[in-house]
Amino acid sequence: MLSRVANSIYWMNRYMERVENYARFVGVNFNLALDLPPDVDEQWEPLLIATADHYLFYKYYDKPTKEDVIHFMTFDKRNPNSIISCLYEARENARTIRETISKEMWESINEFYLSIRGTSPDNFRNMDHMQSYFTDIRKSCQLFHGVVDASITRNEAWHFGRLGRHIERADKCSRFLDVKYFTLLQDAGTSGSTLDLMLWTAVLKSVSAYNMYRQTHRALTPMNIVAFLILDKLFPRSIAYCVRQAELSLYAIAGSIPERGHTNPAERALSKIRSELEFTDVEDVFKMGLHEYLDKFQTKNNEVDNAIFDMYFGLETGQSQSQSQGQTTGQFKTQWMN
Repeated sequence: MLSRVANSIYWMNRYMERVENYARFVGVNFNLALDLPPDVDEQWEPLLIATADHYLFYKYYDKPTKEDVIHFMTFDKRNPNSIISCLYEARENARTIRETISKEMWESINEFYLSIRGTSPDNFRNMDHMQSYFTDIRKSCQLFHGVVDASITRNEAWHFGRLGRHIERADKCSRFLDVKYFTLLQDAGTSGSTLDLMLWTAVLKSVSAYNMYRQTHRALTPMNIVAFLILDKLFPRSIAYCVRQAELSLYAIAGSIPERGHTNPAERALSKIRSELEFTDVEDVFKMGLHEYLDKFQTKNNEVDNAIFDMYFGLETGQSQSQSQGQTTGQFKTQWMN
């Protein structure tokens, strides 16, 4: 497969996963706002800090109000990680490889983009409208991924897509947990309180993990929730599950077998993360510090992305990674690298 085609498939899936997860980030605060006591103000700045978008946000806005944060994360084209920007990049990647993807994939992503582009930010006047809007975004992303799984042969193209999707999902799952950290950062006295439990519950609901969590755990405790979202090998949005699925696709692309060891630096970097997760207990996470552990994981995950680019996407063109996807990807690497 041409490096250009593989690169476009990989990033098309990463961008689509990012769109869904940005809609979920806003869902964190929507879920939380429903349960917060009347004397506790809504907090929107933690979303910007956890996604590392706060530096760019304060370049254009004075205060992190609900309206400005939602607009910045959704409709602001000056933000390369906004929903509209990522959806545009995903569509452009799909357009350049229409001969490789299925007709249904193109129709799904094109219709999705046109519907978002035709939405006016002025339509948001109440929370109910906004909640349903972001729910529709998540459903459109899930429809796209369903079309991919139902209409693409399990060849190199499919594996590059799954690789990108799960690397992106693992990163964003870690940042969902970091939203919780930054929300309580200014008030350490809330640890273990009812408000603390509400925040943890909001994180679970925002990654559609609440029902699955309650099927395996009786109590809502921070340690159990962290173990579920980081170390659970069966839940499809946990970090451990995403890393394993990405690893399987990465080895499948090279035609190698994980049990026989890595054959290139990208496989080595990803297998190292998977191995560390397998031998990590939740006690180890809290001993290091949840935020510090997640920060370290995000750095390693970005290193895997760099190794994948060096191995597969930069072979023919000799481009730097920031050039491979234009300005958006270059800014993404700058903003998200910790």
